[in-house]
Amino acid sequence: MTLTPSHIIEYLYCPRFTYFEYVLCIPQYEEKNFKVLKGRNVHELKQEQNKDYLRKRIGVQSKLLSQYLTNDLLRGEVDEVLFLEDNKAAPLDYKFAQYKEKIYDTYKTQLYCYAVLIEDNFNVEVKKGYLVYTRSKNTLIEIPIDLKEKEKIRSVANSIFSIIATNHFPKATKYKRRCLNCTYRNICIK
Repeated sequence: MTLTPSHIIEYLYCPRFTYFEYVLCIPQYEEKNFKVLKGRNVHELKQEQNKDYLRKRIGVQSKLLSQYLTNDLLRGEVDEVLFLEDNKAAPLDYKFAQYKEKIYDTYKTQLYCYAVLIEDNFNVEVKKGYLVYTRSKNTLIEIPIDLKEKEKIRSVANSIFSIIATNHFPKATKYKRRCLNCTYRNICIK
C-alpha cells in the first residue's frame, strides 16, 4: 500500500480520518463538486495547450507532463515535472482557483509530496515547486521546499501506516472547529 497526497492532507487535518477510512473502512462519500470536476478539465486543457511550452524565465530546461510516480510510501500524478538549469527539479501543479495573496497549506503539502516522489524517482534534488492559479490569468507562484518539509511528509506517511497496522485510535485534531463539517462527526468520540 502507498499513500496519495490526499491521505497526507487528511491526516494533517485530523489523524482520525485515517482510522475511520482505513482501519474501520468507512468511506467518506465526498460528493464530486463542480470545482473538482472543472479542475480536472482545466488540467487536461493546460496539458494539451502547454505541451511544448518551457518556462524559460524560471530556468526550465525540459519537462515531463502528467507523471504518475510512486515510491515505498507515496503515489501521485504530478501535472508537470520541471528540470531546471541548476540541475534541480520542481513539481508544477495547476489549481482551478484564484490567487488571493494566500497559499493554502493543502496546496503546499501536495507539492511537498510531489517533491519526495520526484527526488526518489529521478534522483535529483527538489528545492522549490510551482503553483499555477488558472482563474487568475495563470499566475505562477514559487513555493520553497526544504528538507524539513520532505522529512515531515515521510514521517506523516509512517504515522499513517502505523495507525493502520496497529488499529490505533489516534487523538483528534486540536482544532475543534474542524469537527463541525467533518464527514465522521456523528461517529467520532470527541
